Amino acid sequence: MKRFDFDVAVIGGGSGGYAAARTAAAAGLKTVVIEGGAEVGGLCILRGCMPTKALLYAAEVKHLAEHASTWGVHAGRVTFDFAAVMARKAAQIKDFADFRAQQLGDGRFKLIRANARFLDEHTVALGRADRPVSHAAAPPRTPTKLTAKNFVIATGSRVSPSPLPALDAVGYLTSDDAVALKQLPKSLIILGGGAIACEFAQFFQRFGVKTTLIQRSETILKEFDADAGADIAKVFRREGMAVFTGTKLLDAGRKGKLKTVTFEQTGKRVTVAAEEILFALGRVPHTASLGLPNAGVKLADGRVVTNARMQTSAPHIFAAGDCCGPHEIVHIAIQQGETAVQNILQPKRPRKMDYRLLISVVFTDPQVATVGLTEKAATARGIKFIAASYPFNDHGKSLLMEAKDGFVKLLANPKTGEILGGACVGPSGGELIHEIVTAMAKRMTVQELAATPHYHPTLAEIWTYPAEELAEQIKPA
Repeated sequence: MKRFDFDVAVIGGGSGGYAAARTAAAAGLKTVVIEGGAEVGGLCILRGCMPTKALLYAAEVKHLAEHASTWGVHAGRVTFDFAAVMARKAAQIKDFADFRAQQLGDGRFKLIRANARFLDEHTVALGRADRPVSHAAAPPRTPTKLTAKNFVIATGSRVSPSPLPALDAVGYLTSDDAVALKQLPKSLIILGGGAIACEFAQFFQRFGVKTTLIQRSETILKEFDADAGADIAKVFRREGMAVFTGTKLLDAGRKGKLKTVTFEQTGKRVTVAAEEILFALGRVPHTASLGLPNAGVKLADGRVVTNARMQTSAPHIFAAGDCCGPHEIVHIAIQQGETAVQNILQPKRPRKMDYRLLISVVFTDPQVATVGLTEKAATARGIKFIAASYPFNDHGKSLLMEAKDGFVKLLANPKTGEILGGACVGPSGGELIHEIVTAMAKRMTVQELAATPHYHPTLAEIWTYPAEELAEQIKPA
């Protein structure tokens, strides 16, 4: 029997990779994590979830202070120190990253700071890491290659290439750049209308940057139902943002000191100008440098192809997180990493990923959150449902908070009443959605949810209204 250096080699030290390594080491497998990034921690900690939410909360505090007179509170002229905003964010992210580095280097498994490339199905060559940090540095003599019986690929994603050569010539910011800005631009064009674009758009707008959002599809937040995108677009415009949807990008250039973007909308050619451009048209899997064909691992548009067991076309190689999808969400990456290793440990008792309880949250104000099926997804899959919604502008607690934008929505099986999905566009939507996550985890019906006591006045009790409406439509068997 061939001997390997390790039982499991995990390529990537982000959330999915760490979950896989932790699970493998806890089961007694000899495990190594190979991390080649400039810093340890992964996208979420370093440039994604955590820094953006720190910035968004600062923008929300500023916004509330500016509108304090709504509640009879006089805060005076609200000013801010952008350097202090960014310094607080940076300090928090350093704490998170340092903790992750400690977790990766606490001795449960080996950490090698290097870039990996497959030479064959069981061997990877190790190249120099981008820029190892001192607290997670590689040993003085990093091996040039290693072998493993099993692999978990968890290399995450990178910013998508731009669709316009002219845009590359003009230059632009990426989301990675935006969370590390030293000073605010006076004006900004944001290309994209997904979660990242919308979160940054509201952050910059609320910090006084004249912001223009350009989205290719007919609505922003196109992965959600159209009513969600429409409500957020309404709020953005009310706050002074220019929002263009249904566009086709044509060109980019310069006009004096400003950068320009030209696009087509409803047959008309439109040019907008700003001091800076933020490219937020998504991310792509970070797999190009891995030499995956050498290991027999199939790709589809750069994405590692896996089955429900997180197994690739090479049976001993698994994947987790953004490099394989289908959803770029941290808790999904963690579940995938754990699932991959469980299937390495017990191949005869396979565990499969189940996305029935898929949760999505956009941290705009109001927040947008869904779990399970949207109307759009259910219709596309031919799943029969009934749906009901209720607005926050007719709900006691949200009226007290002056949080009148948005709604909650429930989807249910028309025969049994089982809850199939929920959506919340409103105050604390990312928190409120977890009531429906819990209900769906236990396969509750709208009848059961409607009968569940809810304290008054709370935001959470708003769920009882669509539940009651749907419950009345379910005929007893």
